[in-house]
Amino acid sequence: MFKLNLKIALRNLWKNKGFSLINIGGLAIGLASCLILLIYVSYEWSYDKQFANNDKTYVVYQSVVANGKTFSWSWTPNVMAREVQEKIPGVKYASHSTYPRAKLITVGENKLGSKAVFADQNFIKILDYKFIKGNSRQVLKDVNTIILTKSFAEKLFGNEDPINKIVKLENQDVLKVEAVVEDAPANSSIKFDCIMPWALFEKTESWAKEGNWGNNMCLTLVQLQDNKFFTEANGLMNGIYQRNQKDNTAKALLHPLTKWHLYADFENGKSVGGKIDQLKIFLLLAFCILLIACVNFMNLSTARSEGRAKEVGVRKAIGSTRKSLISQFFSESLLITFISTVLAFILVEASLPYFNNLLNISLQIDYSNVNFWFTLLALMIFTGFIAGSYPALYLSSFDPIKVLKGFKIKTDSSVSVRKVLVVGQFVFAACLIVCTAVIYQQLNYVKNKPIGYNQANLIQIAVDGKVRDKGKIELFKTQMIKSGAATDVTFFSSDVTEGGNNTTDVQWDGKNPKEMISFNHRGIGYDFIKTMGTEMISGREFSPKFPNDTSNVLLNEAAVKMMRLKNPIGKIITFWGFRLTVVGIVKDFVVESAYQKVAPMIFHLGTNDNANMIIARLNPNQNISSSLAKIDELVKGIEPNYPVNRKFVNESFEVKFQDEKLLGTLSNWFGGFAIFISCLGLLGLALFMAEQRKKEISIRKVLGASTANILTLLNKDFIKLVAIANVIAFPLAYIIINQWLSAFEYRVAISFIPFLLAVVISVIIAVLTVSIQSVKVAKANPIDALKYE
Repeated sequence: MFKLNLKIALRNLWKNKGFSLINIGGLAIGLASCLILLIYVSYEWSYDKQFANNDKTYVVYQSVVANGKTFSWSWTPNVMAREVQEKIPGVKYASHSTYPRAKLITVGENKLGSKAVFADQNFIKILDYKFIKGNSRQVLKDVNTIILTKSFAEKLFGNEDPINKIVKLENQDVLKVEAVVEDAPANSSIKFDCIMPWALFEKTESWAKEGNWGNNMCLTLVQLQDNKFFTEANGLMNGIYQRNQKDNTAKALLHPLTKWHLYADFENGKSVGGKIDQLKIFLLLAFCILLIACVNFMNLSTARSEGRAKEVGVRKAIGSTRKSLISQFFSESLLITFISTVLAFILVEASLPYFNNLLNISLQIDYSNVNFWFTLLALMIFTGFIAGSYPALYLSSFDPIKVLKGFKIKTDSSVSVRKVLVVGQFVFAACLIVCTAVIYQQLNYVKNKPIGYNQANLIQIAVDGKVRDKGKIELFKTQMIKSGAATDVTFFSSDVTEGGNNTTDVQWDGKNPKEMISFNHRGIGYDFIKTMGTEMISGREFSPKFPNDTSNVLLNEAAVKMMRLKNPIGKIITFWGFRLTVVGIVKDFVVESAYQKVAPMIFHLGTNDNANMIIARLNPNQNISSSLAKIDELVKGIEPNYPVNRKFVNESFEVKFQDEKLLGTLSNWFGGFAIFISCLGLLGLALFMAEQRKKEISIRKVLGASTANILTLLNKDFIKLVAIANVIAFPLAYIIINQWLSAFEYRVAISFIPFLLAVVISVIIAVLTVSIQSVKVAKANPIDALKYE
């Protein structure tokens, strides 16, 4: 029976090549889109799950109430790990480490910048990276040692065995390579090139030795013996700050490592989501695209119902049961699904390199994974049965006597079902058009919103090695301006576009002692305002003319507003125990998130020790390439042992929009695929309607109707369907997009333009799709349709 069903299915596919091509193509595109989205979701979902005890591992988060809201972050004091290990029951390991930071590693003349982590031994017990060489039980004990990743070891030593070889850290500390580990997976939150002992960090950064519960400077990881201890352990973590520092109002909590990447957004000290919300959108998108492809199959299969009616009648007349007919139609559906899946694989493999380049990740199909094949099989069966369900039940229901006598099949119910399916397709398509348009508007709004400074031709150069020596930054500044490469130069204590140091230890007259306010604080150099292209609201900036500026500060507008200072110039504030005078107010400018309000900020006069970035405004009258080459030459002249690390500020700023650009790009691509597949469904309905109304159209032509009249007649019904779809889609789209926008403090207002765009695009698509088939019918010779009447 199976062999017979297969033979009939293949014969039908070959006989109706046009329908088969549309069916297979539509399902293939739907399956390929679904597979790519599922591969991406699987990649994101598997973040940090490669470790043996990932389900028992937690990141310590700190929550503190400041500025009227609760802030939560995974930065903790260096004394947290020891306290947790000794005082919290059920803890197997507690580790403190730095986040990956830029460090220069040198072997002979080979000088490479690296992402380095300083950690204790518990770090590699919790995150059990695979050791290729070296003893995992002995590493990180000696101060002057280092662990390399496989790829970084190859960059340093080529094919040589790196074990016991010597490298230099920052051209100063001599370290012995004691182990080589596999590279951290791409879907890992902590990516590094090398690991060094925490004791070495304390040696190079003397301040790190001081146990201070108010200094949040490291990552703390905790692994429990069993998750049955979680409730008690997390309860005790809540008061750990107060138990060690009476006036500290911060609270700690254990956040699962496996949720660190996807559930990074916190509200009132509780995890409320994050990137997981984006993944839910992509899962819904994958399901809807596949469903649209299945609906197409239903439409196209039932559109040929009259052509297959006699086949069903004859088979029933010679004894076929409805059950066997249903089996036959499901066999055809599964065969088409199988062929479509093969084609989908080709499309996925061909498009993955493009999407990897687009998303800057490394997606690939893991053919050795049993779960992948199980998921694929389930997807094929689901698609085959969903796509074939309605055609199988509908076609097998024909009455053989009526069909063989030549009576017309009653098509009202099938037409209505088909119309419902097409409306459903265009509801989804209209929602996608509206949502994609609003995402695009939001991204453009935030990117083009005034950020308070001029990014054009602004570069930042990392301060490394001898550049930090006394007088060298001023020398470099003088040389750059004299060479004509830059017009203005200053320095900053951190990356202009990144977060940095913050504190609540700021006092002033009139402050409510119970109110916690968090201030960002940065060290800046002379000419900062001019170089950044921002402005002073009142007062003055720091200047060499005022030698006492080391005891003065600048505030931004947000700080003045938060402190409720009416006349801030001349006011005294106490910052970390130092009494400082406010001499100027700086216009608010974006430093961290472009989506959130500018935080209160204090600027103090920096020194060479805390100058981490030199900021330069390139000369607009000079060639950019030659200016950059000259700057590189000047940096090398001062510090030849470090690679020049510079970048344009606008490039760093652009990275902030990565998630939203990703959402917009994928919505554009897969929304386009969904609309294309919907067009195939509409084409199926148009084919059916044209076939049913062929004689009516011929009579109208005989009576004098023009091609334009007939096209209007045929398109009118479909425009009604599209209009109904838009009416249903708009409230849904509004709810979805309003919910998405609620996460941003700066957000675009939802206007009528995206909805108008959805109407125009969907109507144009419908008219063009239907007209392709309708023109053919409208221009046909009426004699061909009426000669048998």
